[in-house]
Amino acid sequence: MTSPTAGTSGTTTPPPDATPTPTARVRPGLLAVGLLATAVAAWSVSMYATASLAELAADDEGLAATYVDTPPAIQAALYVHIGFAAFALAVGWPQFSTRLRRRSPALHRALGRCYLVAVGVGAVAGAVIAPWSRAELTAVVGFGTLAVLWLTTAWRALVAIRRGDVANHRAWMMRCYALTFAGVTLRLWVGVLVNAQLALAGPGADAAAIFDVAYAPLPFLSWLPNLLVAEWLIRRRGLPSYRIVAQPVAA
Repeated sequence: MTSPTAGTSGTTTPPPDATPTPTARVRPGLLAVGLLATAVAAWSVSMYATASLAELAADDEGLAATYVDTPPAIQAALYVHIGFAAFALAVGWPQFSTRLRRRSPALHRALGRCYLVAVGVGAVAGAVIAPWSRAELTAVVGFGTLAVLWLTTAWRALVAIRRGDVANHRAWMMRCYALTFAGVTLRLWVGVLVNAQLALAGPGADAAAIFDVAYAPLPFLSWLPNLLVAEWLIRRRGLPSYRIVAQPVAA
């Protein structure tokens, strides 16, 4: 491919022999991602499936207090988002297993289709509920951007594989799952930021205020670092990546 213009992002595609040959073993990093994703997906679905929003809000569980007084359509979108996002979390990570791709290509394709559908539905539902978040304008911009990028990366992955472009398909799926994994990193960041404030505030701190402060940056913090890590991994594996290419200065 030709180099992008100066100051703009573009993809650089390596020659075919630059992509390293994958091994059949399960990578420890992928296994850790899978365990976290599966645990969060199961916890989210079980929590919202076993109690009403009012009951969860009374116990201050999850996002129930934020959405308990919203219109029924918004509450329905919340449940749709939780269900489809949890499904995408659970079935997305095995798609990166070389063993699955080699031994069960039909299963890999079937799970891939299901994953992309789940992302599409989850992204639309996420965009619907974003304006009702407790982070207000930050949530509209941050989670709204996440929803658009989540849907866009899934679409680009689908277009790439339909064209037979496996390298670009893998790269876009890595970006897409990095955004899916925001459901995990959001919860990890909540724990880190809340506990950091509690350590500094000491006893008698206002728990609600501490949570609000911790939640404020999450509409961006939950997914931006994920995307940066994904791009680093994409480049490290020799897949088509985004980068800034400087244009030579004319003499």
